[in-house]
Amino acid sequence: MNIKLTRPLVVFDLETTGLDLVKDRIIQISLIKVQPSGEEERDNYLVNPERHIPPLITQLTGFSDEDVKDAPTFKELAPKLAKLFAGCDFAGYNSNNFDIPLLAEEFLRAGIDFDFSKTRFIDACVIFRKMEKRNLAAAYKFYCGRNMEDDFTAHRADEDTEATWRVLQGQLDYYTAEHQRELGENPEGRTLENDVQKLHDFSKMNNNVDFAGRIIWGEAKDAKGNTIVDQNGNPVMTEYFNFGKYKGRTVADVLHTDSGYYAWIMGGEFTYNTKQVLTRIRLRELSK
Repeated sequence: MNIKLTRPLVVFDLETTGLDLVKDRIIQISLIKVQPSGEEERDNYLVNPERHIPPLITQLTGFSDEDVKDAPTFKELAPKLAKLFAGCDFAGYNSNNFDIPLLAEEFLRAGIDFDFSKTRFIDACVIFRKMEKRNLAAAYKFYCGRNMEDDFTAHRADEDTEATWRVLQGQLDYYTAEHQRELGENPEGRTLENDVQKLHDFSKMNNNVDFAGRIIWGEAKDAKGNTIVDQNGNPVMTEYFNFGKYKGRTVADVLHTDSGYYAWIMGGEFTYNTKQVLTRIRLRELSK
């Protein structure tokens, strides 16, 4: 089933030097940019991470230092990618937990403040786990009816991107009310609406404010511990620290009572995105 789009959708995958959002870097980024018209544009970039690729990563991906030594750095690619991604939504496999946060970090390290605030994220892995509870190879077998190893080479971003795009389309076909009834299933709770906003909402697995989850959303409380509600009776949400000695305290309260904590985070090994989010909250509080 073709996904209904109101703006371009970037289906993408990264290969990296590791899984640390602060220390590791991208070595390959592959994408399919899908237009609302259905037109698909594919791009694949090798990236010089400006650091050694560990042997385990070379074993998994097939990429060595020699393969990327003449490739552009992410900083050199960043302006082109920012232009390519402007006004787009994003989709990937486990992308909400890793690929999107690392991509945001790379943009910030390159000096580009790419605005993800109005971007919708669809994670085919989250959809799969919520609907069937399982990796990309299993999802490919389940939704596409073929063994992934017969069609693709594992741990290559361009091939994983192709597989993810097919899985996402297969999920839309599979989770229609009509198909669920054909399977003898009750469609209630087992259908996906072909709508990017609904898929974005369904793909959410957390209440993070920053991508790394150091700061999370929670209900605002008054002095007596009661939930504050807005004029429509909905809880007012505010930012809370989700780690360390101030875990469970509102960010605003900590910034007002311990200004040194802000300086400690800004000088520590936290992601640029976390520091950016904290700075925005601090500036907001200072302006009050």
